[in-house]
Amino acid sequence: MTDHERPGAAADAARLQQAEREIFARRPEHAIDPTLDRIAALASLLGDPQRTYPVIHITGTNGKTSTARMVETLLRARGLRTGLFTSPHLMSVRERICVDGEPLSAGRFADAYDELKPYLAMVDDSQPIRLSFFEVLTGMAFAVFADAPVDVAVVEVGVGGTWDSTNIADGAVAVVTPISFDHERYLGHTLRSIATEKSGIIKPGAVAVLAQQPLEAAEVLMHRAADVGATVAREGLEFGVTRRDLAVGGQQLSINGLLGSYDDLLLPLFGAHQAGNAACALAAVEAFAKPTATGSVTDGSDTPPSANGDSHGPEALDEELVRSAFAMMSSPGRLEVVRRSPTTIVDAAHNPAGMAATVAALTEAFTFTELIAVVAISEDKDVSGILDALEPVAAELVVTGNSSPRSADPAKLAEEASAVFGPDRVRVVPRLDDAIELGVALADEADARTSDDGGQPGGALLLITGSVITAGEARLLLTRAQPGDPAPGPAGPPHGD
Repeated sequence: MTDHERPGAAADAARLQQAEREIFARRPEHAIDPTLDRIAALASLLGDPQRTYPVIHITGTNGKTSTARMVETLLRARGLRTGLFTSPHLMSVRERICVDGEPLSAGRFADAYDELKPYLAMVDDSQPIRLSFFEVLTGMAFAVFADAPVDVAVVEVGVGGTWDSTNIADGAVAVVTPISFDHERYLGHTLRSIATEKSGIIKPGAVAVLAQQPLEAAEVLMHRAADVGATVAREGLEFGVTRRDLAVGGQQLSINGLLGSYDDLLLPLFGAHQAGNAACALAAVEAFAKPTATGSVTDGSDTPPSANGDSHGPEALDEELVRSAFAMMSSPGRLEVVRRSPTTIVDAAHNPAGMAATVAALTEAFTFTELIAVVAISEDKDVSGILDALEPVAAELVVTGNSSPRSADPAKLAEEASAVFGPDRVRVVPRLDDAIELGVALADEADARTSDDGGQPGGALLLITGSVITAGEARLLLTRAQPGDPAPGPAGPPHGD
């Protein structure tokens, strides 16, 4: 019996829709008012549920959601009951709150919201500004995890760190993925200011797992760790990828962790950036399992601690368990192959650094004769920077919009795209579904040209990208997948000769 056939499913769906209407009617998550007063007041009324379980807290500019999912998969493989809070969602708000790897059901999500409603009203009445969309979801997640109860919660920040509503939790482990430019309106226009905001999740006594960072960001993070007495583990020093080879459907990795070395790890995701995310995830789980293993590097020296301990020190994680967990890792909407003929990929890249990583992974892992890109980008993003990163690999660009009110007007987007690509390579289609249809047709035409020239058809690639919303809506249009569903078909093509 499917969820849709289950008795009461229709009533649960109606209750979910009502909950979504009320939550989405609140101040959107990108409209930030920097204070923890509202969420702290809500958590206090709920009995501070975020303090009833340990937390692994994750921030950064790119790779947060993928890293969070990897951490959660490793923890669950170790037999722990997990909570996972991520944002934004691809297709359904339910997927933001997962227990044991599964998004909340429609009924459970509606129940969680209904249980909070009286407390939301109390906080709204007592504060100058009502709770936001994201603050409500944060409160719901913390309460759901306490009710489950979970053994550990993996919590991704929304924006920044210091003033993010998730920061009322004190992470035993704080992970900082690569920092670059995004959300500059709220976080500042320098890497130093952005890193300062994100460093706020590093708490006294925590272990800070730091991805490789630009120098300015690294200095800020190290000073924060020293100021609060946190232990530091840095990618490239205390842990990191030591070997990476392309494999069918992903890549084969060897990683030196904080507690040991792990070889022959098949990661069914593409790109060097995902290998780095996986190394950070593994280090975070090692730090959580044995938090004293990393040593203290808070003086900023480059001398790494003894990562593997000695015969009496902490033991590495079970290598077969780690290998099994890696093989299960997924990150929907991140270089995800959703259809064949033509090969169609959706990707959530939404800033220049993210798009650069996507382009590098595409050119490394896929062989294609021509790339057609369908792009819808939020108007508050660095549009020209995103397009500059995409231009070298895309033969033609179809600009469009998505359902978000923040989506850039396709006509204006086309003007910016024409300045980067030249007008002959840019087409404008207002609706995403129509844009995808045109993208498929252009890819088919490219294959026909290849065949006419004596080449082998099937080498054209269609990429749909520009934002998480674009990736999610394209994924839904092309697969009818639901939250928690696995990627359709094989994980991806082998690397061509």
